[in-house]
Amino acid sequence: MPGKGTSFAEVDRDLAGPACLGSETVHPRLSEDLTALPDLLETTRSFAQDALARLSARAVTVPPRPTAAEPLPIDGAGAAGALSRFAERWEPGFSAGAGPRYLGFVTGGTTPSALVGDWLTGVFDQNAATATDSSAAWLEQETVGWLAELFGLGGEHSGAFVSGATMSNFVGLAIAREWLGEQLGVSVAEAGVGALGEVTVLSGAAHSSIGKALSMLGIGRDRLRPVPTLPDREAVDVRRLTEQLDRLDGRPAIVVANAGTVNTVDFDDLVAVAELKGRYPFWLHIDAAFGAFAALSGADADLVRGLDAADSVCADLHKWLNVPYDSAVQFTRRRDLQVRVFQSAAAYLGHPGEHPDFVHLTPESSRRLRALASWFSLVAYGRTGHQDIVERNVACARRLGELLAAAPGLRLLAPVRLNVVCFTLEGEPSERRVAEYVRSVAESGETFLSPTVYQGVPAVRAAFSNWRTTPADVERVAAALASAAARP
Repeated sequence: MPGKGTSFAEVDRDLAGPACLGSETVHPRLSEDLTALPDLLETTRSFAQDALARLSARAVTVPPRPTAAEPLPIDGAGAAGALSRFAERWEPGFSAGAGPRYLGFVTGGTTPSALVGDWLTGVFDQNAATATDSSAAWLEQETVGWLAELFGLGGEHSGAFVSGATMSNFVGLAIAREWLGEQLGVSVAEAGVGALGEVTVLSGAAHSSIGKALSMLGIGRDRLRPVPTLPDREAVDVRRLTEQLDRLDGRPAIVVANAGTVNTVDFDDLVAVAELKGRYPFWLHIDAAFGAFAALSGADADLVRGLDAADSVCADLHKWLNVPYDSAVQFTRRRDLQVRVFQSAAAYLGHPGEHPDFVHLTPESSRRLRALASWFSLVAYGRTGHQDIVERNVACARRLGELLAAAPGLRLLAPVRLNVVCFTLEGEPSERRVAEYVRSVAESGETFLSPTVYQGVPAVRAAFSNWRTTPADVERVAAALASAAARP
């Protein structure tokens, strides 16, 4: 970036000379793009502004079609040519996933300030892995602290940014694995997972990413032992959990509690589960990927009471914080064990010390400054702005639940506890019928929902987490769902 008083043309002239002794000059396309950079950024801004202006009006989903790959460009078309090719070839097939009626997954949009932060993330291109060459890592520390406060976590919890909920759960369970070793007098980070012997992981309705993380950690998916849930619920039956812990005869275990299940946003009794730690040795990991945001809702904050008792917590920010994808955070009480697992043993990366750099805390050795988009959104809208997003989404979900409960051909499968509506077709819904229904809804272009299975019943779920969604969008979605259900 040119300094004050320096033009892009002057920088371009410098680059036109030998880049280094014995090398060729800078590629002409790069030189041309640098000279034209102000115009290129303005063109891109206009393109993005137009796309965002049309977001609510465009089809929520676009039926995917196979696209033959073109040959790798030889000389390139320059940035303007690439933008033109993208607009022609790929942009028409992109969904309105950032829009107000995309309800297929728990997918937020991008608030205006988060978009600014994300753009600047690319501009400054900071590697936040270490604090040796910029203030980027300190910005991340500040942001993590704000998020901990937002979710009601205390000063004992430290955290770091990761790519998503799967990686957040992975990091939490990796620390839990090291804790198991500590109880047995070994270090898994040094001796390997085989030193643990048999491992038991208990959970009521674990998200699929838990099994994936256990697979990656070498613990194994089959070490996850389902605990019965309460009748007609996805919340763990604490009495049955107690029985399973009792059968371990004092052997340490991992318990994964849920703060917001994907089908019905059900919450384990986190206080009751945490109280069991006084009687049994286990690491408590709480998967609060989007449920942690219930802490912002005045009427629903009790759902996450007890979250601060967790040994590790997963929270996914590209869901309800409405920042761009590739953004989540993990928290733990045992940063010392986290360092033991993830430290990078290289002289040029330094020793972890009392305040370890992020390079010693997560799987990545290099990482973009994911925290910047969240920092921008938190500074711009504060606690009350994000509370408003959560409470409006919850109100929208409950309104859709009311409309679907009264719609012919549809029936709710669970109460609308927070921001997800779980329903199915009347009669005997099969997976084929539900899949055809979901496809029909998507082809309308009005909304997109994802199929699921709840308590053995093929079902559909509508998840609200986008800051743009309004009551008018809910009415449109309900009309589209009722219309699709009425078709033969």
